[in-house]
Amino acid sequence: MTTEQIPAGYWKDAAGNLIPESKVKDIDKLRHQVVTDLCMAAEQAQAGLRKFKLDAMQEVAALVATSLEQYGVKSGGEKGNVTLMSFDGQYKLVRSMQDKLMFGEQLMAAKALIDECVHEWSEGANDNIRVLVNHAFQADKEGKINVGRVLALRRVNIDHPKWQQAMQAIADSMQTASTKPYVRFYKRLGDTQEYQAIPLDIAAI
Repeated sequence: MTTEQIPAGYWKDAAGNLIPESKVKDIDKLRHQVVTDLCMAAEQAQAGLRKFKLDAMQEVAALVATSLEQYGVKSGGEKGNVTLMSFDGQYKLVRSMQDKLMFGEQLMAAKALIDECVHEWSEGANDNIRVLVNHAFQADKEGKINVGRVLALRRVNIDHPKWQQAMQAIADSMQTASTKPYVRFYKRLGDTQEYQAIPLDIAAI
């Protein structure tokens, strides 16, 4: 990646135009300096947090693996949710693995079966169900189906063979697209049994 060379005595504005330095106001120069310095510092802090998270995940995995080996169990220690406490109980950390779900082609069969159910049922009762179903299967701007709305259909208790078949099709269509690891840190509040999160999100501090 090559860095663009700006001629001496000029500043480049947001539109890519070259402006003589003498035409750039002092307040604009000061604003540019403050914003640039802070954003570059934020990028460095972000890189530091990224490395910290990676180091933390590796250390937790190593600890879990060491603990399991004491019982003759071989494991890399990278997977699974785990809560770890300091000996004095002042600190704890929680490692969690969050699965991102997606649906396979069986979801199309589930939608067809549900549509048949709605069509067969009497008018009045099916109007509300139809709204619920259409809302559940409505895709977003990226063409993706909202997982939570579809899974909410499975909580609707309807004792109908075709509906039950549709719910099974939804269950069969669920796939794990990816697993994202999280690690969170907590400190005990005084002598209580309550813990307060140690936020690493600058907006939460």
